Amino acid sequence: MRSIAVFFFVLLLEQSAGFQFMSKFKAPLTAKEIADKEAVKEKFGDKKLVVLTGTSSGLGRKTAAALLRTGEYHVVGAVRDLYKMEAVAELDGFPSDRFTAMECELNSFDSVRKFCDNLMDWKGSKPIDRLICNAGVYQPSLPYAKWSAEGHEQTMQINYLSHFLMISLLIEDMTRAPDPRIITVGSVTGNDNTVGGGGVYPIADLKELEGFKAGFENPIAMADGFGFIGAKAYKDSKLCLMILANTLHAKYHKITGIDFSSIYPGCIAESPLFREKRDWFRKYFPIFMKYITGGFVGEEEAGQRLFQVAHDPRCNKSGVYWSWNGGPREGRGAEALEKDGQISGSGGAGGGWDSIFVNEQSGKALDLDLGMDLFKYSTDITGAEWPKIKPVTPPCP
Repeated sequence: MRSIAVFFFVLLLEQSAGFQFMSKFKAPLTAKEIADKEAVKEKFGDKKLVVLTGTSSGLGRKTAAALLRTGEYHVVGAVRDLYKMEAVAELDGFPSDRFTAMECELNSFDSVRKFCDNLMDWKGSKPIDRLICNAGVYQPSLPYAKWSAEGHEQTMQINYLSHFLMISLLIEDMTRAPDPRIITVGSVTGNDNTVGGGGVYPIADLKELEGFKAGFENPIAMADGFGFIGAKAYKDSKLCLMILANTLHAKYHKITGIDFSSIYPGCIAESPLFREKRDWFRKYFPIFMKYITGGFVGEEEAGQRLFQVAHDPRCNKSGVYWSWNGGPREGRGAEALEKDGQISGSGGAGGGWDSIFVNEQSGKALDLDLGMDLFKYSTDITGAEWPKIKPVTPPCP
């Protein structure tokens, strides 16, 4: 009996070794797969693929330029106006072999789905390495809500809901990338543990998500279910993006390897984001931010910061909120005049790459129960279908 037991034990070991060998075996590529692989190599070479929304102006435009200057990325600019993007790309010298503009109207879920379909067809088997959710609209002076193609309040759909849908459509593809990152652009206004977020009315507050629970459709214009306030709609949308990054981290980081983070690049006081503000505000707000608060940051520097989070190996962290320098009350006075407002350590202004740090988030942004509820209601509103992603494990030890 003992010899028989030994025999079967040896046989089992041999089979185990065989399975280990088979686990490393890969079936030969089909002719179609070979052709696709060659096409991908010809189109992208060894470049990483970045999808960036809102590329035709402001922060997105400067971020795209910074990414392209490295020669290490192929950037897909998801934009509403292809003609404007074409003019900007020519003016800024974007290399045509490493920049591709694609139409994506974030005010329409159908357009977002079409963009993702076109992107997947165009890129072939090349995985997406970075998804940067940057595009946004700020309409603080609106006396009433505007509505999207689907009947949702425009600010929340463009800034948050459409990016939510886009992530759901692209996340599975990104699991194939070696160092995938999804970055949302938050704001100090969505973080109420700061002077900028908690000391300036109206304050971002989703309450119990009453607006989301009710479907967020016309005539419901606010996340909390109350009456429309343009400035609060923007702040709420930025808080939603910060919550989303934390929720995705909790749900998907470990099983996908994707790093989810949000950032605040500083107050870009001369950004087109403020184009709907009154003339006096556009004239004096940059001066106030430069010389009084010290929180001013130019578009070029802000673009470098968003680029850093996408590019810097030190930024491969998940579940974090990136900021630069110190609080917005530091560095005022004579030094601000000497440096034209660019004060290192002043709430986002000045400072190089080494000034980046993981900032503290508000209790609202870190509320996981709120985040899970927001995720559920956003899924219902957008019709998103999140893939059932399972961690890949080898069949043998």
